[in-house]
Amino acid sequence: MTERFDCHHCEGSLFGKKYILREESPYCVACFEALYASTCEECGKPIGCDCKDLSYKDRHWHEACFHCSRCKSSLVDKPFAAKEDQLLCTDCYSHEYSSKCQECRKTIMPGTRKMEYKGSSWHETCFICHRCQQPIGTKSFIPKDGQNFCVPCYEKQYALQCVQCKKPITTGGVTYREQPWHRECFVCTACKKPLSGQCFTSRDEFAYCLNCFCDLYAKKCAGCTNPISGLGGTKYISFEERQWHNDCFNCKKCSLSLVGRGFLTERDDILCPDCGKDI
Repeated sequence: MTERFDCHHCEGSLFGKKYILREESPYCVACFEALYASTCEECGKPIGCDCKDLSYKDRHWHEACFHCSRCKSSLVDKPFAAKEDQLLCTDCYSHEYSSKCQECRKTIMPGTRKMEYKGSSWHETCFICHRCQQPIGTKSFIPKDGQNFCVPCYEKQYALQCVQCKKPITTGGVTYREQPWHRECFVCTACKKPLSGQCFTSRDEFAYCLNCFCDLYAKKCAGCTNPISGLGGTKYISFEERQWHNDCFNCKKCSLSLVGRGFLTERDDILCPDCGKDI
């Protein structure tokens, strides 16, 4: 007795007929297409076994239905782009959606590398330094008067030069006596500590922090021997080429403050009238 060879679904005999295997089970063409054939996105009909099934992102088309949604030209074996579930040839996509290069004004084709900055687009090869004409690519650049410059060219053409180190000032910087400085170059002449953001003073056009200026140039208090800076509203008393901090101008014997009072001198000492009456 001959062994049966039937369709797995309708059980019709497959002897002498075309069939398709799916998961090792045979199906007649009609059952296979009814059960498993993909539906064409364009015409809505099944894509039969004798047709080429073209797919893109889980969507399927007959070969004859795989065409541009605008101009209807075939997309088989051609580059295409997708926009809002529609397939477009590169010409139609470029005409409707592609940006124009800011430099050459030509369309930037889909799949082409491009550079974008503040709403404008360039071909990668068109995004170049205005001065040296070399491609900028992903390197840092600086815009100036509608043009883009690589950092070295911008520094050569526009950046201020630090009066101390003679190198370009690219960010920040300070101005002293109408001359530009790097923040890290603007330091105390004596101790070399940075002066940017700090109180400082100058002597003979050289800048000093307050501590160094006082140590080097301030007069010394006759009372405590510490410097009298005269800066920041510091008050002091001066008498016969000697100076005192206000807080140090006191009677040598009773320590009474003599600021605004009469006083007497005894050698290097100052005395209130009461303590000095026996002199």
